[in-house]
Amino acid sequence: MSGHHHPDDGGAGPAPVTAGRRNLELKARLDALDAARHIAQRLATEPPRTQIQTDVYFHCRQGRLKLRHIEGSTAQLVSYSRPDQREVSLSRYRLVDMPDAAGVEQALADALGVWLTVRKRREIHMYHNVRIHLDEVDDLGTFLEFEAVLGPTADEPTSQQRLDFLIQQFDIRPDSLIDHSYSDMLAARSDE
Repeated sequence: MSGHHHPDDGGAGPAPVTAGRRNLELKARLDALDAARHIAQRLATEPPRTQIQTDVYFHCRQGRLKLRHIEGSTAQLVSYSRPDQREVSLSRYRLVDMPDAAGVEQALADALGVWLTVRKRREIHMYHNVRIHLDEVDDLGTFLEFEAVLGPTADEPTSQQRLDFLIQQFDIRPDSLIDHSYSDMLAARSDE
């Protein structure tokens, strides 16, 4: 799973469910974290941030549902759907701030059951509206992910051009592209 646009500002209370949001996303295996970090720092239009994230995924009938814990920030409930494909894909998602994360997690675990948990260290570098994620995922390895957040100032064609530029800058080869979320990859490992 990938991570999606998750503000990490703490909020003063529960936020209403947001209107649906959209990202263009791409994920690839990363062999050289330091080299990718150097490229990201050179291209970044804002200072980088680092987050320690734990995503608890719940069983659900369609799409994905997870509770994202970010150290030092308010947790967020995230529902999303995205096709499994190697090329750039469109993700649709909703975010809800969860001040009582432990209570929400227990209620969802009781009602739906926990599917699995993904833990990662994520470096976030911004290139205009594109989040460059350098992810170190427990039990899976190191990955590069691009999330172009679509909105009034960044439409799909502009975002696609930026992603194409980043694919070139990071020299992403087609055979390194991934068509599954971290949760799917962990689930596949546990089935082996």
